[in-house]
Amino acid sequence: MPETSRRHLLLGGAAVSAGALLTACTSNEPGNTGTVPAGSAAPADGDKHGTPVTIGFAGPQADHGWLNAINENAKRRAATYSDVTLEITEGSNDTAAQIGQVQTLINKKVDVLVVLPADGKALTQVGLQAMRAGIPVVNLDRIFASPQAYRCWIGGDNYGMGLNAGRFIGERLKDKPNATVVELAGMDSLELTKQRTQGFDDALKNYPNIRKVARQAADFTVESGQAKMAQLLQAQQKFDALWNHDDDQGVGALRAVAQAGRKDFLMVGGAGAKSAMDAIKADSGVLKATVLYPPTMAASAIDLARALGRKKGVGGLSELEIPASITLYSAVVTKENVDQYLPTGFN
Repeated sequence: MPETSRRHLLLGGAAVSAGALLTACTSNEPGNTGTVPAGSAAPADGDKHGTPVTIGFAGPQADHGWLNAINENAKRRAATYSDVTLEITEGSNDTAAQIGQVQTLINKKVDVLVVLPADGKALTQVGLQAMRAGIPVVNLDRIFASPQAYRCWIGGDNYGMGLNAGRFIGERLKDKPNATVVELAGMDSLELTKQRTQGFDDALKNYPNIRKVARQAADFTVESGQAKMAQLLQAQQKFDALWNHDDDQGVGALRAVAQAGRKDFLMVGGAGAKSAMDAIKADSGVLKATVLYPPTMAASAIDLARALGRKKGVGGLSELEIPASITLYSAVVTKENVDQYLPTGFN
């Protein structure tokens, strides 16, 4: 996952894909005014027919709800365009296998590549290979080690996830003396986890009455979420709020909470799973919000790739070229706005 930086274009509203939010990736053509909410089957612009573009898509293995949603968003968006052919790989978490898959797409001479690397640093060389071959690369989420390896990066804001989770909790607890919070993080071996924690800690600095008393790192799985949450609950007999980095591991965390019979705190999730949004809407348990890391970015990546293939700019911007970098916003989904975001929830 990329580090947050000022060079990223911050987009306000994670429920809207970048292509939709900016009106259209090719909407600089006369008479084109189409917009579309993310998660729908309609394309991001009204011009469905144009120069044929073959897009190669290579992502990691869909062994997680969010990663599966990435693949589905890409396929659904590509299917809305009659001028787009999508060459999609099987997906692999094995770096060597994914490099081979990308090289196969390069050898097929696809017009544009969209790559969500299992390991951004390890796949940098194959990104450079594609760019040198004249195939523009849209780097999706996990960033390559060199900006020369991609034409455009689009992804989520991990620091912003933590920041907005901390702000939500802070506002809910700002009037409570000596409030305490705990954190159920993701995999500590990943830079994205460190960024989420840093954002959370920085937000809490604005609330001197709140203290973080415990943190456990899980593995983005239901099983690890349940095990690590059980440990937190046993060690902390009382706390006021929990931030869980990932809604998939949150399923396990909620099981542990139910087994312990705990209802004395509020919980904030992360990523935007449909199960989390359903629980937030029902408002019958501890889960009160989730901070989005929208998989709709894959649909927007297809929009951007199509624009690159057709040598078009992005509607809504004055520049003739698409941006070099787009960072999506980590919106907070609550009971008050959950209906707006439900269509983007993933299984």
